[in-house]
Amino acid sequence: MIDFQKEALQIQDEITANRRTIHHFAETAFDLPQTVDFVMKKLQEYGLEPKRVGKAGVSCLIGKPAGKTILLRADMDALPMAEETGLAFAAENGNCHSCGHDCHTAMLLGAAKILKAHEEELQGSVKLMFQPAEEKLAGALDMIANGILENPRVDAAMGLHITVGGGDTCKPGVLSYRSGDASYSGDCIRITVKGKNAHGSTPQLGVDAISAAAHIILALQEIPAREISMESKDVVLVGMIQGGSSCNTVSGECVMEASVRSDSREGRAFLKKRVKEIAQSIAQAYRAEAEVEYVYGMPGLYCDPQVTKTLSGYLEEMNGKDKVVQMYDMSGTEDFTMVAEQVPSAFFMLGVGSAAEGYHCGAHHPAMILDENALPVGTAAYCCAAIRFLEENAKA
Repeated sequence: MIDFQKEALQIQDEITANRRTIHHFAETAFDLPQTVDFVMKKLQEYGLEPKRVGKAGVSCLIGKPAGKTILLRADMDALPMAEETGLAFAAENGNCHSCGHDCHTAMLLGAAKILKAHEEELQGSVKLMFQPAEEKLAGALDMIANGILENPRVDAAMGLHITVGGGDTCKPGVLSYRSGDASYSGDCIRITVKGKNAHGSTPQLGVDAISAAAHIILALQEIPAREISMESKDVVLVGMIQGGSSCNTVSGECVMEASVRSDSREGRAFLKKRVKEIAQSIAQAYRAEAEVEYVYGMPGLYCDPQVTKTLSGYLEEMNGKDKVVQMYDMSGTEDFTMVAEQVPSAFFMLGVGSAAEGYHCGAHHPAMILDENALPVGTAAYCCAAIRFLEENAKA
């Protein structure tokens, strides 16, 4: 049996260097010219033939056309926030890889190099998916629309994400997973409240959109407080509001955006329905109107129980049972969901630093740092899951 842990450690310096290069680029959404160019060149350097998929995705195949195909996915985009780590390789362009996508890309590049070296031993195909715009919940859908799951058709998929700043599952090198419903849904709902402009000296001639919006916000907070079971962790959060042009006028328009998260498909549908009902009825009560627009959204990630059981079993053999455990709630939203909606999939988290070890800043914090020594475990996990899945399915 191939010792992927050993082989990943042998290229640890390269994995780390690749991560730091991508980290310094810190490009966002679909606008990833330097990142895509770097990934393409590295894959070519490893003897592969990468191709562009969709707006900014990259893919390539390793292995033989006969047999099953497993997809390994890594996301590449950063967040539009200024970095505060003080690292020598910190991004200086106002963006920040504070969700670890630089690590995911570097780990999958490492896996590409190792799997290419073992290509003759693969009993099927490994398809690599380097995805843009995960933070916009748009990149996976774009790559799917442009054929990432076809030619050859993908039979199973694996995603991997780092986790830092929490408890035991964040300890460096620990892999964690969930079977079935694994994450929360995430939706962005824009509410545009329309009133009527007026001067502050004659408020009776106007309809105050800001006042109506304020009452809508307060009413939305009552949904999780009064309409949802106390056992639920569903969230309704108004994270953005804009309105008015001066302090002495009644604003005729106010725009806000709400984030809605639920741990069930039924809960998601209920929250979306109630946000619209409340916004429109409250606006009407204050003589205004409310337009409700669903900007984007994603159901919760569902991990196929059989694929999850199979791949986690392989990783237990590789990493040890004490370092492959079931994760706690994954309250974030994950764009890998769109792959998992089409293909039986498993999703793993890799610990890269717990709070007890001094890593206090979690994902999406501009000062997040991590233990890079854990990254070879992710590379080895990609390799082990892929080659074992193809071996076992060749026997079936």
